[in-house]
Amino acid sequence: QVQLVESGGGLVQVGDALRLSCAASGRTFSGYQVGWFRQAPGKEREFVATISRSDHRTIYADSVKGRFTISRDDAKTTVYLQMNSLTLEDTAVYYCATDTDDSSWGNWGQGTQVTVSS
Repeated sequence: QVQLVESGGGLVQVGDALRLSCAASGRTFSGYQVGWFRQAPGKEREFVATISRSDHRTIYADSVKGRFTISRDDAKTTVYLQMNSLTLEDTAVYYCATDTDDSSWGNWGQGTQVTVSS
């Protein structure tokens, strides 16, 4: 099993950028697909982006496409989420997770708060 810890959140202004990190424990990290999700106040958790295990193929939610970039450094067992041109709608707690044996998302981190102000 892998444990994930998110970091890099904070308070920024509209149009600013942030880079989130998802640090993993465990030497098998490279064998996991990793995803970023977010949950805004009063809303359900939603998918943001994912990166595959071997060919590092990426998929993004339409709401972040062209602004966010997911990447991974398996040597550092870390996945990043570069967030540019932030908007008020990006305010949320951001979580990372991995795929699991039953094809669901699991091994959730504790989340990191991103607040975008005007």
